[in-house]
Amino acid sequence: MRFLLDAEQAEFGRTLGRVLAAADTPAAVRAWGAGDSAPGSAVWRRLAGAGVFGLAVPEKYGGAGFLPVELVVSFVELGRYAIPGPVVETAAAAVLLERLGDTGGPAGVWQPAIAAGDAMVSYADLTRGPYALDAATADATFLVDGDTLRASGGSGPVQPSVDPARRLTRCPGGAVLASGPAVRVAAARADDIARLLTAAQALGVGRRLLDDTVAYVKQRTQFGVAVGSFQAVKHRLADVLLALEFAEPLVYGAAVESARASQAGTAGAADAVGVGIAMAKVAAGEAAYAAARAALQLHGALGYTDELDLSLWIRKARALRNAWGTPAECRARVLADHTAPAR
Repeated sequence: MRFLLDAEQAEFGRTLGRVLAAADTPAAVRAWGAGDSAPGSAVWRRLAGAGVFGLAVPEKYGGAGFLPVELVVSFVELGRYAIPGPVVETAAAAVLLERLGDTGGPAGVWQPAIAAGDAMVSYADLTRGPYALDAATADATFLVDGDTLRASGGSGPVQPSVDPARRLTRCPGGAVLASGPAVRVAAARADDIARLLTAAQALGVGRRLLDDTVAYVKQRTQFGVAVGSFQAVKHRLADVLLALEFAEPLVYGAAVESARASQAGTAGAADAVGVGIAMAKVAAGEAAYAAARAALQLHGALGYTDELDLSLWIRKARALRNAWGTPAECRARVLADHTAPAR
């Protein structure tokens, strides 16, 4: 199955890629991991200027409306350039606030700021784990615990992470912003969008790792010939390419269905989309992880060095594989749907 972007969507992706290529994103990632958010914040402003965050915000708050396909196009590029910060969480928070409504509440305060790029927001569903991403840097952190939405009352020390640029902290709950069954419903939708955008990021990470590794094996020589000429190397990279090619239509297909479900506005449509997103997350996460393993091996000893920028994408692939749904969790959701009694 193929999902082709229209000319406007494809050009948006290319334009965003050019914007990010002009930024020194590896330096921003390293600084972010060391606790210096200034370079990453400068990249954030570039993203806001390109309209990325407005794609998750309704028009009444200054956004472009909820556009899942365009969001996926954006987040593939964000993964390709290893953008640091709570980009997924900010978009998911926008979806959460929109689902809860109430223009006089947190939505009316934070949605315009998110769309304009004036607010960096984190979001955590505490039923999934106790940590929030980049809460110490974010302007606001929204915490969902069961059927209660709270604003974080601060953040604890940064916890060790496989990716130092993903700064995870425990956050004490603060003021209650909303409560009731609607919070749980809105959080389920926000979690699905976070999972979809994480899959898109992983797809971009995998593409970057493959491109860099192909370029490397073309110029590295052994026994007087390019390493890339060896059949075993070709097969390894072909396997990675196939995994990414199979993941891509699942990710874009889930985005298309997410847009349709948003228009339908029914719980059944949202549940079906969640299953498709889980499929996409497994495929993209595993493909990116395979790309990371191949890149590490085919770069030889150089691939193990922190000084090589490749390491930034390798670590990100490992982290994104489990973020917002491990492979086991996503497979369980798909299996549960396929073994459930017919409705």
